[in-house]
Amino acid sequence: MSRVVGVIPARLDSTRLPRKALRPILGQPMIVWVYRRARRSPLLNHLLAATDSEEIAACCQQFDIPVQMTSSKHRSGTDRLIEVAQHEPADIYVNIQGDEPMVNENHIELLLTPFHKDYSTAVTTLKVAIAPAEAQNPHTVKVVTDAAGRALYFSRCPIPYDRDGSAQASYFKHLGFYAYRPAALEAFSRLRPGPLETSEKLEQLRFLENGIAITVAQTCEDTIGVDTAEDLQKVEELFLRHHEALPEP
Repeated sequence: MSRVVGVIPARLDSTRLPRKALRPILGQPMIVWVYRRARRSPLLNHLLAATDSEEIAACCQQFDIPVQMTSSKHRSGTDRLIEVAQHEPADIYVNIQGDEPMVNENHIELLLTPFHKDYSTAVTTLKVAIAPAEAQNPHTVKVVTDAAGRALYFSRCPIPYDRDGSAQASYFKHLGFYAYRPAALEAFSRLRPGPLETSEKLEQLRFLENGIAITVAQTCEDTIGVDTAEDLQKVEELFLRHHEALPEP
């Protein structure tokens, strides 16, 4: 049996929405929602938060969330996860970003399924179909894949480009969840950001620029990654509408 460890990278000094990991959703900190909803997955052998913030760590301890302090020098959530991996052995690591309070067990199952179907799978992530109008938003990261479901490219631009204006192009939003084998994480830690990653500011392009395939599974369950106060309000309204309650520990 594979050991699967889930990691929730979280930092306090987010540029667009400071302190967002601790912002309340229906009265409870966002990171608590992320942890409790991800914890519903029976496929995770262990789940913990990783942060460089004493305040986030104190919040996690208050809500009985396992937490590991990590370096303040990390530039990305993947870098933070790599530090955790040095102390938490696993066959597969799942990166559940701390600003994804709508994560659920189906997302995690979709991330993990390709590893069981094909041992050569190194990295997985998710996509969801979106309307052409949403594809125009540079804050929505788009992904295109090959016939086997491997990522060809991720971009903030609308891809593919509908040259003839036929309105026949299909667009897919990339959801901020990943799963990795340890070898893929080790390679990521050695590689430097390339021109595509630097231009788009998308860390997953480091894998593609260096020939490491990313398998992209499709979900029908979209999420709202919280980057702004408006995103936070949308999540709260959705949870209210669907009578979502904070899962029990």
